[in-house]
Amino acid sequence: MKQINLVYCYDLRNKCLLFFPSLDKLLILTIATKETDGFHRFMQSANHFNYTVKVLGKGEKWKGRGQPNSIGGGQKVRLLKSALETYADQEDLVVMYVDCYDVIFAGGPEELLKKFQQINHKVVFAADGLIWPDKRLSDKYPIVRSGKRFLNAGGFIGYYPNVNDIIQQWDLQDSDDDQLFYTKIYIDPLKRLKKKRNAICLHVTLHDASSFPRVSYMGICSNEVLLKFEDRRARARNSIYDTLPVTLHGNGPTKLNLNYFGNYIPNGWTRETGCGVCDSDLLEIATLPEGPTVTIGIFIEQPTPFLSKCLDRVLNLEYTKEKLSIFIHNNEVHHEKDIKNFWEKAKNIIKTIKIVGPEENLNQANARNMGMDICRQNKECDYYFSIDADVILTNPNTLKLLIEQNRKIIAPLVTRHGKLWSNFWGSLTADGYYARSEDYIDIIQGNRIGVWNVPYVANIYLIKGQILRSEMNERNYFAREKLDSDMAMCRNAREMGIFMYLTNRHEFGRLVSTANYNTSHYNNDLWQIFENPVDWKETYINPNYSKIFTENIVEQPCPDVFWFPIFSETACNELVEEMEHFGQWSGGKHHDSRISGGYENVPTDDIHMKQIGLENVWLHFIREFIAPVTLKGHALLNFVVKYTTDRQRSLRPHHDSSTFTINIALNKPGEDFQGGGCKFLRYNCSIESPRKGWSFMHPGRLTHLHEGLPILKGTRYIAVSFIDP
Repeated sequence: MKQINLVYCYDLRNKCLLFFPSLDKLLILTIATKETDGFHRFMQSANHFNYTVKVLGKGEKWKGRGQPNSIGGGQKVRLLKSALETYADQEDLVVMYVDCYDVIFAGGPEELLKKFQQINHKVVFAADGLIWPDKRLSDKYPIVRSGKRFLNAGGFIGYYPNVNDIIQQWDLQDSDDDQLFYTKIYIDPLKRLKKKRNAICLHVTLHDASSFPRVSYMGICSNEVLLKFEDRRARARNSIYDTLPVTLHGNGPTKLNLNYFGNYIPNGWTRETGCGVCDSDLLEIATLPEGPTVTIGIFIEQPTPFLSKCLDRVLNLEYTKEKLSIFIHNNEVHHEKDIKNFWEKAKNIIKTIKIVGPEENLNQANARNMGMDICRQNKECDYYFSIDADVILTNPNTLKLLIEQNRKIIAPLVTRHGKLWSNFWGSLTADGYYARSEDYIDIIQGNRIGVWNVPYVANIYLIKGQILRSEMNERNYFAREKLDSDMAMCRNAREMGIFMYLTNRHEFGRLVSTANYNTSHYNNDLWQIFENPVDWKETYINPNYSKIFTENIVEQPCPDVFWFPIFSETACNELVEEMEHFGQWSGGKHHDSRISGGYENVPTDDIHMKQIGLENVWLHFIREFIAPVTLKGHALLNFVVKYTTDRQRSLRPHHDSSTFTINIALNKPGEDFQGGGCKFLRYNCSIESPRKGWSFMHPGRLTHLHEGLPILKGTRYIAVSFIDP
């Protein structure tokens, strides 16, 4: 007589003694002809709980269903039948089968065996709310008082003799359907409750509340299975049955829900420990004999503000330039001068640069296919790095950090400043469009830090070249039905079972807004203070501006005349260019229809900000950057003055019609002009070398009579605002 290894415990809830096999008598069987991302996730969860797993079918050609909603899967039963024959002498063995591509373990073997014993049946299949593949068999299913009624072949558990009795009935082909095979056994009462030697042999039941609370094929609603955080671990809670599943199974449309739970279960992320898998399987670039070769694809598909910054940040990536090649698709004639400037900077740094311009009339999908295919066709290309023009990288180590994370597809988190808009979606609607996941806001705001399996990434992402030459070897990846190119790429990846990851472990950069971008000006980015305030400040405000408040760098060259940095070189140059492009200088005449009353006592040769449509931008600039230096005020008149030897050489002594005035130098003395400056007569104090980008701020009425000193050569530009409280 064989000895059967059993352990027992007292069930306080049901007040009875439970007997169940020892942990070494539990065997997990699964089938994986390919080691997909889903398979690796399954094995990681199994290893986390120390399950004993036997993988069948490795290296075999898959002959089952190839498309969603198609029949097949008989190959799995044939492999199980063969494998079970090797355990014929282990009658006390508990066998569990799961579809590893769509399953995660959420609990350990002891918990699984306990729940199986509590069900008190010989074989337990997962239950489903949907009958498939033959709906005509619905009426033959036993009526259930609660729960899901139909069988799901994605997971079952039972004692070896009983499971083997079921599997050994298989005599069909690999292309036949496994679920239909199990269904026909279950709906046959004689087979379902078959007796043998006066003992219940099959005794098959369905269960969806504890061991197999399957993620429903019809789509698990957030009110059915919820994420539950325990002490230093995460679980899925079935709110219908108030249970904690040991296994999570999600196929078809609900794979996305499984991916969501897999970000946390079993050890993905908790509040106490943070990310538990972020440092697993990292690729240390420093240990490689040579750095990976990367093809960078840059896509300019619409007029985009601050494009030169995007291009410069790519060129400034901390990466061996000899290992980089660049493909650029520019769909905008407006940006050809930006591309030319970039080419001049990059041509002696990057060995291979391919540019496809608007004259090629290449649509976005074909352009993205072309860029990806450049890496695909080059066997030495290790990674393809796709970047859209609206991405401003602020972390020069972005490329290295993404490579080190060692994922097939991974995107760095980038967001629009002050917005909830980002480059990923945490969930999808039934028709494949944006839906907000429960953790979306926490991820973009940095409350949850990790590496996240998500259904959609865009704007910027890294793909392994090896994947492009194997799983993603189709050349038309971005064109599909009526989908946008990014949605087409992501849908193709999802259907192939390729996980797309997003990392927010570091600050990587941001997205600029392309909304309301007016390209009718000479320097269009000057108008972006409202839509893209961070990039506007970074581009146009003097880098030393913040030191006004931290290091007291404000100078006082004359009594009550304050001097401080405000504009960058770029701001000065572009404002002058914009004025000269407009060209309608006033001529320094007393009669001036632009002002109230039409008469100017102390005329200057100038152009008002209103004339070029910059008034609102300038007033916002005053409020944001001048007001913090002094009291809040309202700028009554804002203009740029031009001094030349042949038009306005100087300006006679006068008081400004303001409480205080700011006067910003827009070019350099000694380089752009000679002479010039400002003299405050009451104090006999002159400032003859104004610094480009720095502003004077002084009282306007009464105390500070001043004059513009004559220039001797060249052209001098200043920006002036009269400000009242």
